Amino acid sequence: MSFELDQDGHLVDYTIWNEQVAQELAQSLDLQLTPWHFEVLHAVRQFYTQFGHSPATRPLIKFLMKTINPAIDNAVLQDKFNTGLVARHLSRLAGIPKPANCL
Repeated sequence: MSFELDQDGHLVDYTIWNEQVAQELAQSLDLQLTPWHFEVLHAVRQFYTQFGHSPATRPLIKFLMKTINPAIDNAVLQDKFNTGLVARHLSRLAGIPKPANCL
């Protein structure tokens, strides 16, 4: 599968995203995506379309707590996605641009 990434590893065209693309992007985190991961990634994409920008970590976690499960927190996301850079990597795996506040 071929798709264009920007200099930060995010999809250039977020509309081509699908679960196969997400799994290919997840290989860089040594991660096999499950239905739970995809539920989170679909919610990240929903945030992007609803608010018009990629979420920072705190608003993302609040959104996921409301839309998926109140027990979701930063530690859960770090553990399940094998990363300490939650907003950055979830946005990348969800096929949306890097959040503005990420380095």
